[in-house]
Formats: sequence, structure tokens, C-alpha cells
Amino acid sequence: MSKEMMDALDMLEKEKNISKESLFEAIENSLVTACRNHFGKADNVRVEIDPETCDFHLYVDKVVIPDGEKIEDKMTEICLADARAIDPDAEVDGTVSEELDSKDFTRIATQNAKNVILQKIREEERGAVYREYHDKEHNIVTGVVQRFIGRNISVNLGRTDAILSEKEQIHTRNEHYRLRDRLKVYILEVRDGNKGPRILVSRTHPDLVKRLFEQEVTEIREGVVEIMAIAREPGSRTKIAVYSNNPNVDPVGACVGVNGSRVNLIVDELNGEKIDVIPWDDNPGNLIQNALSPAKIVAVFADPDEKTAKVVVPDYQLSLAIGKEGQNARLAARLTGYKIDIKSETQAKDTPGFRYEDYLDDEYDDEEGYYDEDGEFIAYEDGEYEEAEEEEYAEDDAAGEDAVQELTEEEDAAEEAEEEAEETEEEAEETEETDDADDEEEAAT
Repeated sequence: MSKEMMDALDMLEKEKNISKESLFEAIENSLVTACRNHFGKADNVRVEIDPETCDFHLYVDKVVIPDGEKIEDKMTEICLADARAIDPDAEVDGTVSEELDSKDFTRIATQNAKNVILQKIREEERGAVYREYHDKEHNIVTGVVQRFIGRNISVNLGRTDAILSEKEQIHTRNEHYRLRDRLKVYILEVRDGNKGPRILVSRTHPDLVKRLFEQEVTEIREGVVEIMAIAREPGSRTKIAVYSNNPNVDPVGACVGVNGSRVNLIVDELNGEKIDVIPWDDNPGNLIQNALSPAKIVAVFADPDEKTAKVVVPDYQLSLAIGKEGQNARLAARLTGYKIDIKSETQAKDTPGFRYEDYLDDEYDDEEGYYDEDGEFIAYEDGEYEEAEEEEYAEDDAAGEDAVQELTEEEDAAEEAEEEAEETEEEAEETEETDDADDEEEAAT
């Protein structure tokens, strides 16, 4: 019997992840409960279980009273003669432990003891499941679509079911949920309830993409590459900024993989959701420029205090920078934490008083340097300002002379065209007069 019980405990420990200590406690409580049901009390009952053999013994501690004295309660008192049969050294007013035989329990007491064990096993099983998935909170697991509950989905995770609510589902034409489909989900929360743990999962959370990258990219798991920020519009596009702690490791290349092998696995898992991997930069201007890729940027003017940025792009890149329905700009703003105002070069130049340098550091002035086409300040070296100023004036003079020359040439061309038109008109009038004279002479004849 002990071997059979030990085998049963081993199976429960392996399959249900319930410790033997908890099962031994359940057996002890069940035997005490059986005593209480059979004898009416069990305050002085002890249970001893050998964890190696699973043998158990049930004892009741009784007070020794003199022989001939009436026993008021057989569960708490014992006469001296009976006590010395158990322990030869027993004395009056002392205590002895008398072993009870569980086989003497009634059927009802035995059934109650069984129910206590089963209840304990169920509680321990629920607790084990809760602890297992609570440790996996904010991580991803693989589940199977079990059934549909209204617009929610029950996903089987193996030992229990989770709920994928409607708002946590991706609603695009590329993502469909069918029975027995396998999919990876992000565990949002694990709650402990009376009927077992309640697990809420998501397919829309940004950290789902983050965890997928951690699974696929060795450098991220090892801490060489860090994910600094992530912005996502589920089912459509995700932007993720990465940084390398090793100057010899390209963070973007590590995440993308050879020929896109790594990022494509994640795209496939997300059913075609586009993913932009960009390098992180502590300079907000550079970070915003990276975040707006694939659009080309002329200048970025970031205000770290106000968390705002003005971005100038070539005219033909404006729609690309903003993206379809503003998605590219919206994701870039979420990724960087900046409110971004994007203008084309034409729009920027048409803005009253617009100058690139107006948005840059006030500590610089024209005599100290100049701003290149990317809006970066280039400081003059000694004597360069005067040379640059002369060059600028020379360029302006040359441009003015070219403009005058061009205007003169246009005026000359216009005069020549006018003279040619007048000559053509005079020739036409002379021809017409000659024709009229010939007609009159012919009529007279």
C-alpha cells in the first residue's frame, strides 16, 4: 500500500507540479479530519508520516488517571493499567500516546478524508499553475486557439486557458484566428481567482515585438544590443530603435540578420506587419532623423526642453516623411517622445522670417560660422569670415550681372521679334495691293 501511495504521489508531483510536502500535509489533514468525524474531536491527535516509505501512523495523546477512576472521555483519558501496557514507565497525571487504526474509521469519515485530500490537490494544482504563469508575466508563450467566446478567444497554453480579448486582437486582413491555430501571445496579466488563475494575453502589445526580437537575436539576449525604444501600430508597422554596447557590433545589422533572415521570421509571426529597425542616438536631432526613415531629411531643429522638433524635408520627400495617413510621422513621434512638425523646403522658406539658423543655438552668429544644408553649424577659422563674406558678395554680384545680362538678351530678342513681325506685315500688305491691281486690269480688258 505504501509503495502504491508513493507511486501516486510521484505521479502527482510530476504531472501536476505539486510538491510531496504539500501532499503529505494534505494526507495529515485528511486523517485529522477523519478522526474528528469519527470521534467528535481531534485536538490531541498527531500524524507521523515517513517521507521515504510513505508509511503513516496516527496517535492520540491521553492523560493517565488512577485505576478504578471513571473515564469521562475515552479520547482524552486512559487508566494507569492500560497506559502501562503501552508505556511501562507511565505514571498517573502523565500522558501516553495511543496509536489509532485508520481502518476503524467509518465510511463517512473515510470519504470526508478523501475529499480533503482531493480539495488540497486541486488547490495546490491551481496554485502551481498560477505561480508558473505569474513568473511568465510580460513574456510571450505559444498557445492554440481553443474556442470563441463571443468576440473573445480562449487560447490553450498547455496547463490552462488564457483569454485573448477583442481589443487585444489584431484586426487586419492579414491576421485571422481559426480553431487549432498556433500563435504566440504576450501575457499581460495573471490574476488568482477562486476557480483558478485568470490569464489575459495580447497580440497588440508593443512588447510582443520586443520579446520576439529577444528570442531571435542572440546579441539582444546576451545584452550586447539593447532595445531602447519601440512604437507600434499593430498589424501595420513597428519602429524599433536599437543600440550596441560593442562598437564592433552593428545593432541594426544584428537585428535584421543576413538577407533579413532574423527580422523576416518576426514579420512572418506577425503576419506581414512591417518593421523598421533604426539605430538609437543620444542626440535628439539624429534620433528624429533616423526615426523618420526612409525619408531623407534636410534639417532637424529639436528643443529638448519643450520636447518639440521642426523638421525640413525636400519637397518630393514630404509625403514619404509623413507616411500614409500620417503613420510614419506618428510612429516617429512615439518612438522619440518629441512632437514633430514636418515642412517641405518650399513651405519652410515661405514661412515669414524663416531661417535655418533661427532654430539652432543662439550662441552662434554669422561672424562665428555658417550652417550647412543639413542645418549643422560649421565654425569659421581665423580670417575665414572675411573671405567667406567677400565670396558671398562676389557671388551676389555675379548673380546680379548674370541677371542683367539675361534681361538684356531677353529685351533684344523681343525687339528683333517685333521688327520681324512688322516686316512680315508690310510684305503682306504690299502683296495684297499688287493682287488688287491685277484684278482691276483684268476686269477692264
